[in-house]
Amino acid sequence: MSGEGARAPTIAVIVVHSPGARSIEQHALTLPVGSTVAQAVAAAGWAEALPDRETGIWGRKTALDSVLHDGDRVELYRPLQVDPKRARRERFGRQGARTAGLFAQRRPGSKPGY
Repeated sequence: MSGEGARAPTIAVIVVHSPGARSIEQHALTLPVGSTVAQAVAAAGWAEALPDRETGIWGRKTALDSVLHDGDRVELYRPLQVDPKRARRERFGRQGARTAGLFAQRRPGSKPGY
């Protein structure tokens, strides 16, 4: 055997967050196997954002103590500015019932809904 020490197994993850609209920051990290979401966010330098942000892995909400796997994408979510249901109601009110929805544009002479 050579004099090289045994390396601890590692995983590669990406930590992503959006500080504002239409801007994304991401860090590719190499962490020890068994690292958690909180450790990945801290390694990326965004630990101060944790108290007021939700976290997720590949778009699914997750707890800070969730263990990461190789290739995971950790995401920090900003709080919503507007309730999505309210925004949809307001948009629908502006557009009107005839111009919104899946079946708004029908072919001439077709049955309703086609």
